[in-house]
Amino acid sequence: MAAQGSAPRPAGIRAGYPVAVCPRDPTIPAPKDRTTPARIGQEGARALAIRWADGHRSVYDVRELRLACGCAVCVDEWTGDGRLDPDSVPEDVVPLKIQPVGRYALQIDWSDGHQSGIYPFERLRALDPSGG
Repeated sequence: MAAQGSAPRPAGIRAGYPVAVCPRDPTIPAPKDRTTPARIGQEGARALAIRWADGHRSVYDVRELRLACGCAVCVDEWTGDGRLDPDSVPEDVVPLKIQPVGRYALQIDWSDGHQSGIYPFERLRALDPSGG
């Protein structure tokens, strides 16, 4: 029971230990909010839109996303050099299936047959064409 005149102690906090309270400035998004999608959806045949938890909205050209695949088929694991020939990706490539990978990424099956790419949310935010 809290002493009279003092605030109740949160559950799990034992008596005799000081509780430091450092309120977060609500005008500054938490770092995780930048890479947590709130909504993901196709925007026409040529774009994928993500609304992030911090309120920012990213719109990606789907072919550019396909070209940005970071899987071992598309990027050399040892050197980081790109293996994907952009000319081998059709101009009209589209995602056929988009599914979550845990709570950290998207896996996209593409119309050109490519299915091994995983797009972590941090990478997607870094790829945002608007720089957001």
